[in-house]
Amino acid sequence: MARAQKGRRQAAETRGRRAETLAALWLRLKGYRILARRVRLPVGEIDLIARKGDVLAFVEVKARADFTSAANAVTASSWKRINRAADSWTARRPDLRTLSWRFDLVAIQPRRRPIHLADQWRPDFAPSGR
Repeated sequence: MARAQKGRRQAAETRGRRAETLAALWLRLKGYRILARRVRLPVGEIDLIARKGDVLAFVEVKARADFTSAANAVTASSWKRINRAADSWTARRPDLRTLSWRFDLVAIQPRRRPIHLADQWRPDFAPSGR
């Protein structure tokens, strides 16, 4: 990998980590408990997993210059990968399997409050217990 390309990738990684930290803080202020961050599984990854009451939120975090770019950065195929990762993650946590699931987006923009959009995507089908 070229040195310049590696530097850009590291800068993007740093921005992503900062955005996820901001999103986690924002969700905690809204009463969520962060259960996991940066969950990487063979089937996909999840930026944040948060719980509030009996709802388990699988959160995608996007840092962009404007809200529209952040919202458009998450495609249907992205949500499907997140759903597969959520299935895999909760399979190892049977105590959480009975909670309601939700797929949320947190948009991080420069010099603005994070925007938390709950329930941004729903799978075509939901296994029992969701």
